[in-house]
Amino acid sequence: MSTGEGAVTDFTTARGRDYPTIRQFTVFLENRVGQLLEVVRRFEGTGIRIVALSINDSAECAFVRFLVSHPERGREILERAGLAIIESDLIAIELPDDSQPLLRVCSALLQAEINIAQTYPLLTPEGSGPAVAVMVDNTDLALEVLAKQGFRMLNESDLLGPG
Repeated sequence: MSTGEGAVTDFTTARGRDYPTIRQFTVFLENRVGQLLEVVRRFEGTGIRIVALSINDSAECAFVRFLVSHPERGREILERAGLAIIESDLIAIELPDDSQPLLRVCSALLQAEINIAQTYPLLTPEGSGPAVAVMVDNTDLALEVLAKQGFRMLNESDLLGPG
């Protein structure tokens, strides 16, 4: 096997601090009273903010999707709780200050034939504008299309807030 002598390899992963996506954790919960509170309380006193939450439930179980301010530590907390989790990449888009910002986002993605699978609002730090998290079927192309349309994407460090 060649070691690529003379080549410089940067081992920074795509999860680097400046990668323009945010991580979503999907947790499977039994659909009974108090389950959500039990999970949310695990973040109490940790300095980790839940910046978005979405729940899809059925008679037997619920899929709870979290975006947190500190994903690495958030994942550890969820794993220590013994919860089954799925990690996914979403795009966080700062919404422009105009009359139909979501229309602009959806139109830009439609023109590139990019499907939206999930979307929900983000609780952004004080002083930040409104933002939305979007899961699409082609993240790289969506990032490129949205950037060309002048949208500002947020990364995980933008969700940290004060402190």
